[in-house]
Amino acid sequence: MSKVCIITDSNSGITQSESKELGIVVIPMPFYINEVQHFEDIDMTQEEFYEALMDEKTEVSTSQPSPDTIMQTWRENLEEYDEIVHIPMSSGISSSCATAMMLAQEEEFEGKVFVVDNQRISVTQRRSVQQAKELAERGYSAKEIHDILFRDKFQSSIYIMVNTLKYLRKGGRLTPAVAAIGTVLRIKPVLQIQGEKLDAFAKVRGIKAARKKMLEAIDKDLSSRFAGQKVNIDIAYTCSEEDAAVWVDEVKAKFPEYMEDMHVDKLSLSVSCHIGAGSVAITCTKVTEA
Repeated sequence: MSKVCIITDSNSGITQSESKELGIVVIPMPFYINEVQHFEDIDMTQEEFYEALMDEKTEVSTSQPSPDTIMQTWRENLEEYDEIVHIPMSSGISSSCATAMMLAQEEEFEGKVFVVDNQRISVTQRRSVQQAKELAERGYSAKEIHDILFRDKFQSSIYIMVNTLKYLRKGGRLTPAVAAIGTVLRIKPVLQIQGEKLDAFAKVRGIKAARKKMLEAIDKDLSSRFAGQKVNIDIAYTCSEEDAAVWVDEVKAKFPEYMEDMHVDKLSLSVSCHIGAGSVAITCTKVTEA
């Protein structure tokens, strides 16, 4: 039986300390603050990041791990393991997945490293990592794990309420005029990921209305595209702990049967660069079965 290593990136929300507990490897995603490179959980904390964002002049952007970083991580782990399943963030959001897939075709990694482009990010990516680890422990090969995760790549929903339009405007998703009008009218965009891309889902006025819209969306998913299937409901956020607790209570009140296995996590900093502080998200993910 092959010994399979599970590798992901920090967009999964899995910290370096958690990675050791889970027995996986997490590659930190780089991001920039005022053109200075940082790595989450390595040289910058969540608190330091949001403190920097409080300055309106702060410029943030994201990048991807260098090819050398990825290959060196693979080489080091192939000294201990026979095969690797690498689960990066969705290819529809970052080019890091395409880079990893290209590197896996190199002769030294061919047949040993399997990159899974299963369109996940944040807590849905975490779920894929956990499921991959469970399958590896049950004796599945890296190729088999890859195929199982890839089969279910579109079987998740993410809804995100964006509290500020600043970063959507900077990213070119909104014109300055629309962003200005939206701010005055207290418009809270709700974005969705049901596949490769981050798309607009709804525009509502006020935080309460946005949260209600997301709960309705998940409720509809449960009764339609996930009807009769076993799923996980999870929560992610970039807001304060107090606001996150309010959101958690709302979700648990709406979906009490999913409370026991619900995971609540902060969004990774490289994701936060694109949506800013004050956001909340809810996800629904089909449980992957062999």
